[in-house]
Amino acid sequence: MKAPRTDVPITSADRAATNALVRQEMKQRSTRKLLAQIAWATFALGAASQLAFAATEGGTIPLTVMSVLMFSATAVLSAAAVGGWRLAVAIFVIGAGLGLAAEAIGVATGFPFGEYAYTGQLGPAIFGVSALVLLAWLTLAYPSVVVARRLTAHFFPSANGADGPTRAARAVRIVVAAWALTAWDVFLDPQMVAAGNWGWANPEPSLPGVPGIPITNYLGWFGLSLLMCGLMDWAIDVARKRWDGRAVGVPGRSGPDSVPYAVYLWTYFTCVLGNATFFERPSVAVAGGIAMGVIAIPLVVVLMRDSRSLLLRRDGIV
Repeated sequence: MKAPRTDVPITSADRAATNALVRQEMKQRSTRKLLAQIAWATFALGAASQLAFAATEGGTIPLTVMSVLMFSATAVLSAAAVGGWRLAVAIFVIGAGLGLAAEAIGVATGFPFGEYAYTGQLGPAIFGVSALVLLAWLTLAYPSVVVARRLTAHFFPSANGADGPTRAARAVRIVVAAWALTAWDVFLDPQMVAAGNWGWANPEPSLPGVPGIPITNYLGWFGLSLLMCGLMDWAIDVARKRWDGRAVGVPGRSGPDSVPYAVYLWTYFTCVLGNATFFERPSVAVAGGIAMGVIAIPLVVVLMRDSRSLLLRRDGIV
């Protein structure tokens, strides 16, 4: 007895539907590749504006505005290149929205950072908070999350498993991301206070090597960063399911994620070098170099290992 045929003939409608899906996928990939290229361009413009600080004796307000605008655009574009515009909008709303809420409460009540006030040099304000500061939260928040995901994926492989991270793994990478973001302020706050952009009512007690900035500021930063990075991390997990199933911040995503990596490492090395030489704040260079270096140095090591492994695979050695 002949077995019944189980194959189903492919109709012209099936072919048309398949071709439409392929064209849509190719269009999405092309768009996201273009977004990544634009993100590299905005990163280059932001870096150039920061390099110009040396030629202007510490920078000017236009250069500061240019730097923040370009780096915040880089974060949003990088997110769009990885997870589409829904992720980009989510990253923007989380960063700017939480930044506005926390800063507005902080200016009005002194919680959670301590009592401080903006001088008005940074332009228009919303609820007493410079609009530029809201964008500044974006510049390194998203890169910090992507970097944390890469580091935890390396040291704790379950952090980015196919079925999603365990609760413990998610908690670890959120803490790492919050530290990565907070450590940046060891450099940022002394620079902005010295430039007269804001001031503290009670600047002591402060961190060793970072006079004039109260410890409460960093406690507030870390608490806000936990919430901000946690929400961004969740948004990335949601977005990756709409992309190709591969997690953000793991090997195999080095292309889309390379921009946030570059932003974080550029920020680290230029802040250390700038404070050690140009700004003449060696103690800040040491303190920030240690705090942010806990994240940046392992990232360099992990990325170098990734590159070496990729070269070995291409050569057929492993």
